[in-house]
Amino acid sequence: MVIGKAPAAKTVDCDLQREFKEVMACVATPVSVVTAMAGPDVPSGATVSAFTSLSIDPPMVMVALDHRSRTLDAIRACGAFGLNVLGAEQADVALSFAAKGGADKFHGAAWGIDRGLPRIDRAPAWIASTVADLVDGGDHVIVLGRVRAAEVTDSQPPLVYHRRSFGTHLPDRVPPLLAPAPTRSG
Repeated sequence: MVIGKAPAAKTVDCDLQREFKEVMACVATPVSVVTAMAGPDVPSGATVSAFTSLSIDPPMVMVALDHRSRTLDAIRACGAFGLNVLGAEQADVALSFAAKGGADKFHGAAWGIDRGLPRIDRAPAWIASTVADLVDGGDHVIVLGRVRAAEVTDSQPPLVYHRRSFGTHLPDRVPPLLAPAPTRSG
């Protein structure tokens, strides 16, 4: 077997896929809406939980989108994307942008254009990136982005996805219980 080469035939192990989904459901992930312009006055967006920082020097992020994603098509067309990191109060926004459909996702959402990209109002953090590379990854495409702007706008807790539901993360403010120091008897 040659290392680095994909197997010649694609095999699907349904049991493995099911178990993999169950394991990944145990991982809490941030929820963001990736946005791009599909054309003049045609915004596109999709809810993602597969997004992370990649590099500090230079600042880079990566996001994974389904091969069939309209937002991926828009990113390819315009060469840039926005990441709207959602807050705990924005589960409705996440659900709206998770639905199938194009610019209709923006109907009823408060948003504007920032650096040529759709930006969702009230998102506690925002990143604007230009596409550095596109990498195939199974049924998804990994979009590598070079960050050109980053901004924190609010300190609300993040919206996270865990065990197939939305929630949030709050820091543990309670100090850990300390066990009493052992004593010597005797």
